[in-house]
Amino acid sequence: MLDCVIIGGGPAGLSAAIHLARFRRDVLVVDDGTSRAALIPRTYNHPGFPGGIPGRLLLERMRRQVRDLGTAIAAEHAERLDPLPGGGFAIRAGAGRLARHVILATGITDRLPPITDAKAAILSGRLRLCPVCDAFELTGQPIAVVGSDAHAASEALFLAHYSPRITLLTLGAPPLWPAGDQAALTGQGIGVEPCADWALDMGGPGVTLRREGHPPRQVAALYSGLGMDARADLAARLGAGRAEDGRLLTDPHQETSVPGLFAAGDVAPGLNQIATAMAQGQIAASRIHALLRGAPARPGGDIKGG
Repeated sequence: MLDCVIIGGGPAGLSAAIHLARFRRDVLVVDDGTSRAALIPRTYNHPGFPGGIPGRLLLERMRRQVRDLGTAIAAEHAERLDPLPGGGFAIRAGAGRLARHVILATGITDRLPPITDAKAAILSGRLRLCPVCDAFELTGQPIAVVGSDAHAASEALFLAHYSPRITLLTLGAPPLWPAGDQAALTGQGIGVEPCADWALDMGGPGVTLRREGHPPRQVAALYSGLGMDARADLAARLGAGRAEDGRLLTDPHQETSVPGLFAAGDVAPGLNQIATAMAQGQIAASRIHALLRGAPARPGGDIKGG
């Protein structure tokens, strides 16, 4: 019986693993390699890296730190959680694991616009997912947002703080934002293009918006304002409470409504930011260590920096 299994190898899960390992707890990270952070071309938003750092490099350094502390990372996909009589969980992943506690750091899945090879577009910086993260780098440049609901309108209005040249593309979907949002969009000079036949060309620098019979428009980047889906199915099956947007509700210690099941990072409410995810992972790890107080510690072993 492990002290904790962490499902998800992004910033939240790896931060939790680092702290639990330093608390001398028996921990395993189950990582299927789908961390959203791996798609970040270079973040200039993370404290301590004034020159920025690629998401993959940040994850690589964190994984090395986890392994140096003697904690394993299993390249597996967790398919199911089952509660055990008397507490704890059976985790169906690989050969199967038993753990007293589980931290879900499974993140979210972004809804993407209809473009060819969206992953390549994200890695090139042409398609972007988080204006809080990287709008600063586009200050003053033309930007397009795809979406038709209040979330998309809110994203366009947020970006108007950085640039006076914002276009909102609904791609044929009827605008679903409230009248107050429409007034705000008009007041900020944000153009709304409702036509369905805009083509999103990622072939050159930035993004070229093309439509038959109209001159092409060049924008520095395209933001997806289509929203996201929380990867919360493992917990939902156990009846864990969820917010309106599907994320897992937690208490101040990141514990869900299912005793012993914690959530950290984008799958839990909060800013979708690396630093926030790390903090939530640390909070969950600290609580689990407190709950295990008096339980035997993991043997020292060959731990670098330990």
